[in-house]
Amino acid sequence: MITLKKELHPRNKHLNPYDFPQLITVCPDLVPFVILNKDGKETIDFSNPVAVKTLNQAILKFFYHINWDLPSNYLCPPIPGRADYIHYIADLLGSTHGNVIPLGNQIKLLDIGVGANCIYPLIGQSEYGWHFVGTDINAEAVKLAKETIKHNSLEEKIEIRLQPSPCHIFKGILKDKNEYFSLTMCNPPFHSSASQAQMGTQRKWKNLNVKTNALNFGGQSNELWCPGGEVAFIIRMIEESKDVNCPWFTTLVSKADHLPKIYQALNRHQTKQIKTIDMSQGQKKSRLIAWSFK
Repeated sequence: MITLKKELHPRNKHLNPYDFPQLITVCPDLVPFVILNKDGKETIDFSNPVAVKTLNQAILKFFYHINWDLPSNYLCPPIPGRADYIHYIADLLGSTHGNVIPLGNQIKLLDIGVGANCIYPLIGQSEYGWHFVGTDINAEAVKLAKETIKHNSLEEKIEIRLQPSPCHIFKGILKDKNEYFSLTMCNPPFHSSASQAQMGTQRKWKNLNVKTNALNFGGQSNELWCPGGEVAFIIRMIEESKDVNCPWFTTLVSKADHLPKIYQALNRHQTKQIKTIDMSQGQKKSRLIAWSFK
């Protein structure tokens, strides 16, 4: 009997457990990493970054027809959770389009902090055909994201821009003040320092009973932490969003106790609509905050 992952969005392609023989058909490199867990079911060692990356390559190839690679020192994202964000914002867009999810290149989304993995634009373009602009403050991440886009012939559908100032979110990356986006999204760095990021990782490993000092999904400093952590980052995003031509702004929020300060900032800047959507993947709980000035 197959147990569905009920916590994921109903349209998420990863509701079923991973079918490793199926994934291996498109990615034979996955074979040496497949092991049996204590229940005799196939899995991988999620403490092995090479195994995690290879699993991602197989998932992206099989489900989204994307060829993908990433240097070991960049954030290697868990695909099911990333796909969930895409499906929930699709519902949000549909709520303002007669409850029909809008498809195609005329829907233009902005991904703040796209990262070298470029995962949200790749999944969103594959699932819904949307046009994406991704931004990042890391020039090397921008270069790597562009290489992935070119390798998959998506140059007309996904654009990557370098944010020249780490102090700004939207300022400096818009072509002009009237540039329009249907929605913006962001997975902000949630730690306030490098040491806090390391402590968070160690807690994860302790919960998994794994002895290692490695970051389980890798990551550059700007991907994992920023001064003030995710609250400061999101408040800055709210402040700058007032001047962007866009009906919906969204961001992930990793910790529930950060919500009061975020709601205060949204009310202070007189947003007209605020939506909170709970999300989860396994033991990981998060939420999606959306706001609009319209």
